[in-house]
Amino acid sequence: MKKHIAIMILGLALLVPFTTNAFSSHEGCAGNCIDCHKLEKKEAEEIIKKIAPNGQVTEIKLSPAKGLWQIEVEAGDKRGTLYVDFSKKYLIAGQIVPIDTIGKPAPERKVDFSQIPLKDAVVMGPKKAKKKVVVFTDPDCPYCRKLHEEMKQVLAKRKDVAFYIVLFPLEMHKDAYKKVQAILCEKSLTLLDDAFAGKPLPEPKCSNEAVEKNKALAKQLQFSGTPTLVREDGMVLSGTRPADVLSDWIDGK
Repeated sequence: MKKHIAIMILGLALLVPFTTNAFSSHEGCAGNCIDCHKLEKKEAEEIIKKIAPNGQVTEIKLSPAKGLWQIEVEAGDKRGTLYVDFSKKYLIAGQIVPIDTIGKPAPERKVDFSQIPLKDAVVMGPKKAKKKVVVFTDPDCPYCRKLHEEMKQVLAKRKDVAFYIVLFPLEMHKDAYKKVQAILCEKSLTLLDDAFAGKPLPEPKCSNEAVEKNKALAKQLQFSGTPTLVREDGMVLSGTRPADVLSDWIDGK
């Protein structure tokens, strides 16, 4: 018995130097996870469709918790976030909450408002309005459609606000690009209303240059979803809000 134990100890002693060198020569988890792990959009969609057949993947990124992919999903007029582990064997539905943020208000995001060119935007409201709000929107986004109606209610009560519409077609909405192009060619609020109402739009009468500029701008500002609003002080608001809440936010409340 003692002889067997001695042999095992000797074997471990011989093995340790080699395993130590092997691991020390590799970055392992201290490196960039995406160097070793990949999740293609097609793979993610196959996973998501098992629980949401109509679900569409809008974004894939590393989650705040290591070892998980964060997948943004849209199904009809609903959005949600799901997580898949690196082995692609487990799907997690829920919310990742950093413990040190519990009980604290959500962090606010700011961008440089001066980076946003206003001359090519479609304007809702008086152009000389004291308060300007930029709205990144997509004519095929159901949340944008709701926000569009709320914005109209704000404008019906206030003459000191103007919404500068930056039309940003999301990749997941296949028909949105052409609609955006048609609206931007005319800079027409009527066509924008028609698009949100589901009416057919005329064929675009100009190039797609303006559409590509808007897409590049959204990428520069790291906006990946719609609707996204930006106040003149650079504060960012994502998603739709009722008219009264939106009006308060415009005033910085």
